[in-house]
Amino acid sequence: MRNYGLSFISNENLYNHTKNIVEKYRFQVDLAKFNKNLIDPIKLTFDSKVYNRDIQSVIESEIIRQIDKSNTNHIGYFHQNIFNYIGYGWNVPANGYDIVNLDEHYYVEMKNKHNTMNSSSSQKTYMRMQNTILKNPDATCMLVEVIARNSQNIVWNISLDGNSVSDERIRRVSIDKFYKFVTGEKPAFKELCEQLPKVIEDIVDDIELDTEANTVFKELEQISPNLLKSLYLLSFEKYEGFGDFNV
Repeated sequence: MRNYGLSFISNENLYNHTKNIVEKYRFQVDLAKFNKNLIDPIKLTFDSKVYNRDIQSVIESEIIRQIDKSNTNHIGYFHQNIFNYIGYGWNVPANGYDIVNLDEHYYVEMKNKHNTMNSSSSQKTYMRMQNTILKNPDATCMLVEVIARNSQNIVWNISLDGNSVSDERIRRVSIDKFYKFVTGEKPAFKELCEQLPKVIEDIVDDIELDTEANTVFKELEQISPNLLKSLYLLSFEKYEGFGDFNV
């Protein structure tokens, strides 16, 4: 195994954790997965007509969007679960906070982007952290953002019921500062990013990726040769009047 030269995580743990993500990466989509959350044929009709695109290309874009969303979730797993292998006392519990260090009373909620949470979810997360420090005054709670606007480890100021609220024990931290906090090494996150392309290349060279072709179009054509009609029947087949639907 190549030596990736990171002092805060072993070559084996870095390789195996990254390999787990690569193997989760999604290539194939069948109709059941495509329609798991119920496709909106009205939206796809607008996309087709307004952008003057044939329905096949619109469906292909939706497939790519779904694959990308699934893969984005896997990247969130990568960022969170790597802390099972980094730093003393840090781990990822089965439920509750994303990352904890119970010995040192640290509780972490991790988000991929600074704009992931709306106002309501931000308030809910903050109140959860308030409850944690109420029960454990020694606790420090952190909202860690992978893609943050700034490199920061600051008090999280928030508005609750129109009032500005803050507590030194509730913090907003960018991922680089969190890596520094956990490892004691200022450039730890930068060093991981430098090595990550090499790790992924090694893994892709070592394993066989499942690149089986998508079956969405084949299965839609079994519903109707008219792909747009198939989309409507997929979502609205049980609705009144769609038994003889034509488009």
